[in-house]
Amino acid sequence: MGERLSIEGLRYARAVTETGSFSAAARTHGVTQPALSNGIAKLEASLGEKLFDRSPRGVALTKFGDTMLPRIEQALRALDDVHAEAARWKAPVPETIRLGVSPLINPKIVASAYRAVCDEPGEDARKQLVLREANMSELRGALEDGDLDIIVVPSVEPMPRYEHRIIDSEPLVLVETRPGAGRARVEDLAGKQLILMPDTCGLTAFTRSLIREHDLSITAYPGEAGTYRVLEEWSQLGLASAMLPKSKLAAADTTYREILDTDGSVLEIFYETIWSPHSPIANQLVHLAGRLVEHNS
Repeated sequence: MGERLSIEGLRYARAVTETGSFSAAARTHGVTQPALSNGIAKLEASLGEKLFDRSPRGVALTKFGDTMLPRIEQALRALDDVHAEAARWKAPVPETIRLGVSPLINPKIVASAYRAVCDEPGEDARKQLVLREANMSELRGALEDGDLDIIVVPSVEPMPRYEHRIIDSEPLVLVETRPGAGRARVEDLAGKQLILMPDTCGLTAFTRSLIREHDLSITAYPGEAGTYRVLEEWSQLGLASAMLPKSKLAAADTTYREILDTDGSVLEIFYETIWSPHSPIANQLVHLAGRLVEHNS
């Protein structure tokens, strides 16, 4: 155990624990599954024991992993705190937190963010949450330019040198005119035609990543839906199939199927907070991300 521990490997291990899947964890970090698996293998080699057991039923912590993961989480929090405290010394703390959200984000997460900021006791009770909804590229650009403090987006693209924290997830569902019986498997998507949306909110990026990861033969419907409601309605008309987060289903009587990943777990889309470790309010953003995890667990 003489090798230096990789911070990247530690973050990969935390992501696998949070998502329950190597493939889902890889998607949240915007890397391939082999790259994530290799990072965790190197971490396990440095530690001298395996952290995870993988089987057709999914991923489970080993006894060693169960002991180490709380320490890994503690170490990552300490690293985040070092960045946050250093940033706090550099600039005065503003009285607002500027939060950007993708249209794909479940409204309950926005409500949780409001409570986490505005219902905070003590000095932070004066804080105001300033919300901005925009597409993924606009949110990332605003974060890089300093116009936003933190963003909540689907975990579909990496942002190197920024802090990431998974805060919630929800199942992806398949909507079709004549849905089959029971849950669909991800390999059942092969040969289907899918209605897609403009690649702005993160859903299409997630879908294309899933297709590449599993080497699925899927074609895109030649048209393009502008809203989640239209996506759902068109699929029910029989134009093609649609895949979207369960919270975006508009009609209560819509028939849908959950989708199982290759490891047998329910296919989910993960949402994350992203912020700069050098933000003058980085410590508050770390705290906000933690509160969102608590509110949505």
